[in-house]
Amino acid sequence: MSVNGHNIIGGAYSARGSVKLQSVDATTGETLPYEFVEATEQEVDAAAKAAAAAYPVYRSLPATRRAEFLDAIADELDALGEDFIAVVCRETALPAGRIQGERGRTSGQMRLFAQVLRRGDFLGARIDRALPDRQPLPRPDLRQYRIGLGPVAVFGASNFPLAFSTAGGDTASALAAGCPVVFKAHPGHMTTTALVGAALLRAAEKTGMPKGVFNMIYGGIVGAALVKHPAIQAVGFTGSLRGGRALCDMAAARPQPIPVFAEMSSINPVILLPEALKARGEKVAGELAASVVLGAGQFCTNPGLVLGIRSPEFTAFLHSLTVKMAEQPPQTLLNAGGLEGYGKGIAALAAHPGITHLAGAAQEGKQARPQLFKADVSLLLEGDERLQEEVFGPTTIVVEVADKAELLEAIAGLHGQLTATLITESGDLAGSEELLALLEQKVGRVLFNGYPTGVEVCDAMVHGGPYPATSDARGTSVGTLAIDRFLRPVCYQNCPEALLPDALKNANPLGIARLVDGASSREAL
Repeated sequence: MSVNGHNIIGGAYSARGSVKLQSVDATTGETLPYEFVEATEQEVDAAAKAAAAAYPVYRSLPATRRAEFLDAIADELDALGEDFIAVVCRETALPAGRIQGERGRTSGQMRLFAQVLRRGDFLGARIDRALPDRQPLPRPDLRQYRIGLGPVAVFGASNFPLAFSTAGGDTASALAAGCPVVFKAHPGHMTTTALVGAALLRAAEKTGMPKGVFNMIYGGIVGAALVKHPAIQAVGFTGSLRGGRALCDMAAARPQPIPVFAEMSSINPVILLPEALKARGEKVAGELAASVVLGAGQFCTNPGLVLGIRSPEFTAFLHSLTVKMAEQPPQTLLNAGGLEGYGKGIAALAAHPGITHLAGAAQEGKQARPQLFKADVSLLLEGDERLQEEVFGPTTIVVEVADKAELLEAIAGLHGQLTATLITESGDLAGSEELLALLEQKVGRVLFNGYPTGVEVCDAMVHGGPYPATSDARGTSVGTLAIDRFLRPVCYQNCPEALLPDALKNANPLGIARLVDGASSREAL
């Protein structure tokens, strides 16, 4: 299999640097036979400038042309064969079935954004026609729609080498918005990145896109230069709280501050209500254990905190969960750095005087061993940060509260989260309005009788939440609303018809739904 480990800049490969990088087998640590060239400062500059040069051409293309590009990317991804799957498995230690499913999700979200482009509602067209006879002052003709912000820097995530990486949701939504992308490769799966990057390059060539519509750079030190580059107008990031916060601070300190849409840290509380535990406590314990260890716990929606009200049923549930967690086998994590971080995280929990270790063998070797802890509720009530910190891997913490009032108080002390889950029966629902209202303030998605490990890609999905789950709770990194992050409104006042964009012309040549004088309409004016 041919792998080009050079950077992609302006539609061509570039390797001016002298620093060579190697990818490794996640299971064995063996160096893989592919070499990658770290981008120089000059190449970072060239990549950002290539994206800037492509922007006016790319954003001006009809949305249908951009849709063709996204469909072509999806086709190229689907065409990546079993040798590609095998490489991704070696770099990430993820099973083939998971990678095949993730490839389908990645191509599927490209096609979904192509549908959004053809539908046209992302343009947000609004028209308030002139009222020349209005008293005491006439109203001018005002028309608004949305355009892409400009070149977007996207940082690849480690835990989803396809769906949150090179051709992942940030790239898909930025390209859909009309924004060229400069992608910063994640060091954990550079071979995967190279092969997907080549697929995007082929799709761009086949559909006649401007040369700098997609650029890609390798290296551990290139990210800061990319975020600081004046051509970059927004950043998409999925990763650690420390990394995301550093990018946010960097972007805010620029002469022209820019938005960073960072998904960072979440412990995704699961709340067990009394009637549900009475009806199916043991079943819930089995389901919850399976969710905690799914994918070795390397999901941003991994349930890292379990809350329940003291009762005989809760005691029985906790005993069952302890047994089931003790039975879980060790798993290989994405990379050695992840294993080291996981070891430090569980060691810190085990050393905390307010936290008790319930299940899980001691860490040894190259695999992560699932762990279960129980923490005193006072840690939440008193704002102990240890309980709020995400431990990235197959572990969770159980907290027992005295009653519903203490449950509400404990939840009130939580930081922002991606998700919260309610395990309920109909008898639990009465009087839960206050609990639900509180959760709405804390999370981006509230689940009922499901588990958060699994994020559907669709119009209604929200994969975001208040800080530190994300840096901007107004957006989502999954689902079609993700395009909103990379758009901004522009208003035309008394603009001649000939100069108006098609979305705002009287004839409505795009045939889209528009808000005209306060009412939705597809009619020509």
